[in-house]
Amino acid sequence: MLNIVLFQPEIPANTGNIIRLCANTGYKLHIVEPAAFILDDKRLLRAGLDYHEFVDIKKHRNLNECLEYFKGHNIYACTTKGHAYPDQCRFQEGDVLIFGKETKGLPDEFTDTLDDEHKVRIPMVPGSRCMNLSNSVAIFVFESWRQLKFSGARPQ
Repeated sequence: MLNIVLFQPEIPANTGNIIRLCANTGYKLHIVEPAAFILDDKRLLRAGLDYHEFVDIKKHRNLNECLEYFKGHNIYACTTKGHAYPDQCRFQEGDVLIFGKETKGLPDEFTDTLDDEHKVRIPMVPGSRCMNLSNSVAIFVFESWRQLKFSGARPQ
C-alpha cells in the first residue's frame, strides 16, 4: 500500500476520518509533528470510531526526519499549487502522499524541491480555494488504490 503523511494536522476530526480511511484501505499513516492536538483527543477518537487499533500511526518529529525516513520512495505533494492531477500519476506500492496542514498547506521550502510531476492537485471549478483535508486524502487514496487494482481488498 501507499503511505499517507499529514504535515502538522490541526483538526482532530479530519485526522480521525483519515485514520478510519487508512484502517479500511490498508494505507499507512504518518504524522509530522507538531499536531495541534494530542492523539487521544476525544474529537479524534470519535471521528475515528474504533478503528485506531487497526492503524499503526508513525510520528515524525519534523518534516526533514519524515523525508529521511522515506528516502528512495516516490514522494507526491498533494497541494492546490500542484500541476498534475491524481489520474495522471502512476502510483506504486510504497509511494508517499504528503498533505499539508488545514490552514496553510505544505511549506514552499518543501514543495519547491519537487518536480512538477510530483506536485499533484485535485481538479476544482474556478474560484475554489481547497477541499476539506479528509476528503482530499480520500480522493487520492481511492485513485491510487484503483491504480493498484485495489490490492489487498476483501474479495467480493
